[in-house]
Amino acid sequence: MTTRRTRPAPRPPEGTPPRAELARQARQVLADAVRIARWAADGATPGSSPLAAQALEHAAAALDLSPAQVRSGWDRARLAGLVELHGDTARPGWRLRAWDRDDSAVLRGWVALFDAWSLAHPAPRGIESTAVAEAVEAVPQVLSLLQLSAGPVTVPALLDLLGQRVAELHEERCEVPYGPEPLPAPAEPAPTHSPELVALLLDWALEGLAAVGALTLGTGQATLTPLGNWAVWVKLEQICVAAQSPAGNIEQAAADMLLGCARLTPGPARAEYRAWLAARPVGSAVAELLDVARGEDALLRGLAFEALRVVGAPAEPEVRAVVTDPPLRPYALLWLAEYDGKDPEDAQEVLSREEATWLWVDTAAAVADHGETGLLVRHLDSAVQGTVPALLDEVRAVGHPRTVQVLVALAAAHPDPALAKAVRKAAFQVHTGGS
Repeated sequence: MTTRRTRPAPRPPEGTPPRAELARQARQVLADAVRIARWAADGATPGSSPLAAQALEHAAAALDLSPAQVRSGWDRARLAGLVELHGDTARPGWRLRAWDRDDSAVLRGWVALFDAWSLAHPAPRGIESTAVAEAVEAVPQVLSLLQLSAGPVTVPALLDLLGQRVAELHEERCEVPYGPEPLPAPAEPAPTHSPELVALLLDWALEGLAAVGALTLGTGQATLTPLGNWAVWVKLEQICVAAQSPAGNIEQAAADMLLGCARLTPGPARAEYRAWLAARPVGSAVAELLDVARGEDALLRGLAFEALRVVGAPAEPEVRAVVTDPPLRPYALLWLAEYDGKDPEDAQEVLSREEATWLWVDTAAAVADHGETGLLVRHLDSAVQGTVPALLDEVRAVGHPRTVQVLVALAAAHPDPALAKAVRKAAFQVHTGGS
């Protein structure tokens, strides 16, 4: 039981297009990047990077684009996760493979480009890197103003906001650090950025955000596009979801977070996973969950893959990579089957008999360690084998490291003396290596 208050599923701002329409717009923004990514992966020079001089010329000729357009499209393809570089070899990323069929993959790819707007549209030369960094850090406040205004915002208003935020960040960086060192003599305040520099930074930021399709520029004003408005709303919602997590849980390591969710019902548990994920970079979160899954606790292994289901498409490459890891293979195969659209009840079909038996033992180990004895007895019904003798034969052969403990716990819990005796005998045979 839990006293956690659940929050209704948030709705996008009024007027936000359906996801299918947002995905269509994202595909339009990244159309050249997709063409270049597909050419790099499957074109006349398979696997080569278009940034190589010869490949650049081939790509420009094959796609009827200028070299500058190829360079720009290539950068966008990399930032959006459409291609992956392995040395000098370009390979299609998972988003490129899913591009035509998966709107979520498209939107995640566009959001990745949106987050990297300052890399897709480099700052003008001659500006100090600290000033550029301060502007990039201040842009979320500019975007929030645009989103809250729900319409055009004048450049002077944006300039005033950016100037204030950059000045705050600049002042924070120039503060004297605390420590045992004696305080220096009072010094003149650090000079702030000139109005001309702030205006140049704003122009660069607005042009960069417009270049990735997040806003449109008019005469003396800027307006978020539907894509940009949706993306800013999503990020604000992620912050709100994280803030509503039970105290301290989002700050916990993955194992502690999963244990904290173990007795929640599926809905609240998924909300908790989302809050935990929203508070950290997705790549490091996926790696941390998989590290937990490799541990000895079978309950945490299963919960880690439940959390990875909430991650969705960004976890696909890492999950696919652990298919060769025997303890994780059944979980990874089920995850991938559901990711490819199989109903969870039908996903079991992707497992071999041996893999299904291994998963049965692993789940039984989780129940034995953390559940009630009645659950362990009922777990017998989920075995793919039709009879207990057949199950015991295959359990003994599968080689799970927890087989003996599971069988002993099952024998102690089962109310049928004859069946319990057979299970104890099987446990003894596994323990002694007999048949």
